Order: sequence, then C-alpha cells, then structure tokens
Amino acid sequence: MWPTASRPHPRRDRSPPPRPPAPGPAPAARPAPQTKTVRSGRRVQTAAEVPDLIGDAVTQALSAHHGDLEAATAALVKRAIPDAMALLDATRKGGRYDVVAHPWMPDILLKPTTRDADQIWEARPKWTRPHLPAGQHQVTSLDINGAYLSALKTHLPIGQLEHDTSGVHDRRRAGVHLITPPAWPHDAVLPNPLGNRDEPGPLWVTEPTLRLLLRLAGPAYGLCDPPQIHESFTSGATENLLEKFRITLKDARDRAIAEDDEVTEEYVKAMYSKFVSTMGESNYNRELYRPDWMHIIRSQAFANLWTKAYKAHEAGLTVLSVQGTDELHVIGDWRRIFTEGRAVTEVKVKDLYTVGAATDPAAGELTD
Repeated sequence: MWPTASRPHPRRDRSPPPRPPAPGPAPAARPAPQTKTVRSGRRVQTAAEVPDLIGDAVTQALSAHHGDLEAATAALVKRAIPDAMALLDATRKGGRYDVVAHPWMPDILLKPTTRDADQIWEARPKWTRPHLPAGQHQVTSLDINGAYLSALKTHLPIGQLEHDTSGVHDRRRAGVHLITPPAWPHDAVLPNPLGNRDEPGPLWVTEPTLRLLLRLAGPAYGLCDPPQIHESFTSGATENLLEKFRITLKDARDRAIAEDDEVTEEYVKAMYSKFVSTMGESNYNRELYRPDWMHIIRSQAFANLWTKAYKAHEAGLTVLSVQGTDELHVIGDWRRIFTEGRAVTEVKVKDLYTVGAATDPAAGELTD
C-alpha cells in the first residue's frame, strides 16, 4: 500500500466544471492501406496469397549453404529446370487455356539424330553492313537485356498442330510454315529479317518470322513482297500463354537488380534460358515436349532484335551489325532512341570502338 501522503486527494473545488470546447470538425479518417491484387485466371487475389517460389528458393539455398553466395547460386542454377516447370504450373493455375505438354509433332519438327540440323529456320541474324560511310566513326555495341525473357511473349500454339495447305495465314493460329521468302533489296543498310541464308527456295519458318515478313510487306512498311505460303502446321494460339510466367520472372529480375542481388539474378536467368533450351528434345526436361515453342520463342527474340535495328535505322542511326540474339552495333547518338539500363526494356553498352579512316581536312586525304 502506498503511504498516505502520496495518495491523490479528491477534488474539493465546488465551482462548476469548465465547459467542454465546442466540437470542431472531425479529423479526417486515415485511409486504409492498399492491398496489391493480381489476376489468377478469371479471379483476383491479393499478392500475399501468391507464393513467392523464387524468393523462397533463394532463401532456402542461402540457408543451406550458410550464406555462401557462390555455392547457393550454383545449387539454384542446377535446379533451374524443375523450378521453372514448378513456377510455370503455379502461374498457370486458373488459366484460361490448358497447356498440352506432349502433343504429336510433325516430322519437320523432329531431328532424325542429335547430329542432324533442325529443319526449322529460326532466322538468326548474322549481318554486317557491307560498306561504311566515308570517314572515321565511333561504334557502340549495344546489348539487349533479357532477350529470351521478352520473347516469351509471342503467339504460341496451344494444342496439337494440324496440317493446312490453304496458303492463307490465320492470325488466330500459330505454328510453322513452309514459305518461299521474298527478295530483300535493303541489305546495304538493314539485315534481311529472314537472317543469313545461302540456299534459295522454300524453307520452314516459325510464326514470328512469318508475321514479321507479312508486316514488312504491308502498307505501313512496304519493304518487300509478301512471302508465298505453301503449307503450315498450326493450332489455335494466344500471345499470353506464358505471360504470367514471364511477368513473375521479370519482376523477380527487376527486384534482384534493384537490390544488387546477384544470386536471384543468376537464378532467374538460368530459369528462363534453360526453360527455352530444354523444352524441345532434351533429356533434362521430360515434363514439357514442345519443340515448336522452342523454335518460336527463339525466332521471336531474333524478330525483336531486327525490330530494334529498324527503329535505329528509321531514327537516323547507321546500323553497322546485328548479331545473334542480343547484339546491335550502331553509329550515332543511340541514347535518343534507347534508354540505357538493365531492365528488359533498356539496353547496355557492351563495347565502344572506332572504324574507318579519318580525313585530314587540310589535305583532303585519308590518314591513319
């Protein structure tokens, strides 16, 4: 019990209590925190309900290897294929379309032996401008970020491919097509969208290559004649079949770059690159057998690179070389056209070098 002196005394004042202040305006209600939502098929759910398979895997690997970044990265890269398939399954839950994982494939999508070349032409670019403008020029070699990751957004056949000999392209379908390509009269300044091909005559191409050629033959471009379609193997298609899978990987990559998280960045890169490379005839991924998808996604990456080269050309840059999946060499102020950075919508500088011979303005002669 407290001492008596320390107890508070009751109020002895008999005067009326003070009047309470006049009520003022009620304080504004604080807005409730917003909850991020995401689509799940035709329904909506909160982001917290979506499992973070990538983040959880990285956390577990770091814990299992006691924080050793190199060991954790190696372990994650080793399991990238099954983890990518698990992520695909998770992102496909509630999806509008069912993925046909092991459909029948026509012979042109099968390799007789592992040593035989693919019968599908993916239009991989390997082009260098044949003649330089006069003078000496600084060239910037640009690296296209996440080329295969961006290429996951492409028109993919959903079900089993069906044979068609109508020679008409149906934009609601996708697959592979036997075409006679048009002549390309712009090789002096732009690469052929068909890539480097020495043999004339018909060839099998994928959906992105055909769509690019048809677009360039249209009134908006008028760069070539339309290709002649002889036959096709196609199925009903959508451009969004892998969209949630792609966005999940892209978001994880963006976070990893922002947080300087090299472990997650390498893990994500291994997931999408190995996913593409093993969905064909591979012993490393038996859960998905879609060589048509593999060729289509690769071709989409090449078509995306060609489109960037054309964008640079139209903006007044000199396109010097276009190589592989992600390499674009240009002369001129490329920052007017592209944003520098590491996001998939940006480009990085891979190299700077000089080509050509300088001109001595006094003598009007070339100098070393």
